[in-house]
Amino acid sequence: MVDWPHAPLHRFTGGGIYFVTASTYLKQPHFTDPASKDALQDLLFAKAREHDCWLQAWAILANHYHLVVSTEDGEKLHRMLARLHAMSAIEQNKRDGARGRKVWFQFRETKLTYEASWLGRLKYTHENAVHHRIVDVSTRYRWCSASWFERTAQRAFAETVRRQKIDRVNVYDEY
Repeated sequence: MVDWPHAPLHRFTGGGIYFVTASTYLKQPHFTDPASKDALQDLLFAKAREHDCWLQAWAILANHYHLVVSTEDGEKLHRMLARLHAMSAIEQNKRDGARGRKVWFQFRETKLTYEASWLGRLKYTHENAVHHRIVDVSTRYRWCSASWFERTAQRAFAETVRRQKIDRVNVYDEY
């Protein structure tokens, strides 16, 4: 197989934990209002359940999102992302009265194979709204998993994630 140099190559090999970043076309802020973010988040939850993907962390912003997802079959995640993008684009275009507009551009995924990489990306995803200066405290941003994680994770695990250094986590996030 020859890699195409103009787009990320998607290799969903087997089960595991994946870090996914997706951006809107031309980085346009299509998901600016609460209703559009709510709809995208609800659809994400539904598609994850439908495709047997477990969301460990998520952050939905106006022009991109980050996910940490566990799956027993990488192809299920690939199909989930394809359906999420197709259905959310149709719904958002209906809301905006912009029939046929391209909403999503591309996504990148990384299979996480080292514990430190996984823990760092969990924290990075939880803190993404802070990184982009949308909120001062991640748990106050309702379209990310930070408050859910704080409520549901075992205290020791939550503390382990909280202590992770993320200044050297390599994530393309130029939004």
